[in-house]
Amino acid sequence: MPQQTNPSDYLNKIVSVVMDRPLGTKHPKHGFVYEVNYGYIPNTVSGDGEELDAYVLGIDKPLKEFTGRCIAIIRRTNDNDDKLIVVPDGLKITNQFIEQKTKFQEQWFKHEIIR
Repeated sequence: MPQQTNPSDYLNKIVSVVMDRPLGTKHPKHGFVYEVNYGYIPNTVSGDGEELDAYVLGIDKPLKEFTGRCIAIIRRTNDNDDKLIVVPDGLKITNQFIEQKTKFQEQWFKHEIIR
């Protein structure tokens, strides 16, 4: 089995995200709509055995892929599935903005924002 990826290794680095749930799409099981682009970092392994997930913030149109800077990590304290926060390089956003934009999904999990 491949070694688990450490999300902290991506902090402040440029990463490429492949969107499997672009802005406006519905979650296949839970039915909520993605309010931001959401995808994964190819060739990584997260705590849940899938690729490392990422929210792409600061782009308001559906994307297929995106390359930007990982500025934060949402560390879920009651689930082994951390999420990267990726934005256009140079964009500065607050933790409050991250909470607001990811609430549609993160409201169900206890978490902290790591920078």
